[in-house]
Amino acid sequence: MDLNEWTRGARLAQVVFGLTVTFGVATAQERSPNELVKALQSGGYVLVMRHASSPREAPSKEVANADNTKLERQLDEAGRKGATMMGEVTRALRIPIGLVLTSPTYRATETVRFARLGSPTTVTELGDGGQSMQGISEAQAAWLREKVTEVPRSGNTILVTHQPNLSRAFPNWGSTLADGETVVLRPDGKGGITVLGRIKIHDWSQMRPRQ
Repeated sequence: MDLNEWTRGARLAQVVFGLTVTFGVATAQERSPNELVKALQSGGYVLVMRHASSPREAPSKEVANADNTKLERQLDEAGRKGATMMGEVTRALRIPIGLVLTSPTYRATETVRFARLGSPTTVTELGDGGQSMQGISEAQAAWLREKVTEVPRSGNTILVTHQPNLSRAFPNWGSTLADGETVVLRPDGKGGITVLGRIKIHDWSQMRPRQ
């Protein structure tokens, strides 16, 4: 089968199944944040999160957090509040969290810390290579595309990374994620994933359990 035949076949599949496919990613009809929460309570999903809000410039020594000894970018007040709220709501709604993987950058690990997501594992492939907003390698993008296809062994998997990583790995939607926004993916166990929807970081505050 030549490239033109493959392309025609792929387009036909999109028409038949009503899905948009890129890098083995199927985009289903997007669910609302509340519908996503209901799904997440059962476990088995992968949450890919852009780190919470952080100024584009690194802080000076005078204003840096005490433990930010390398003077990396760190969360601003909105980022700290947003990450804290996300964590509080996931616990209140009993959304099970299993594996947590994060970029080793300060702003990403700080996001995990404020959300109290457990004991994360830092992964170089999720990082920025020490270059902040600079380009990400194709090897990193390939690693991320592969990692999100893994079905969680327990709960839901969370990966915290950066916009350039997301843009290169997932061109269809990676570049449009806001600070702290999460994309909910459902791996099928066969190397494919379905994008179920997105949760902006401020949406978590609207999903507290009713008293």
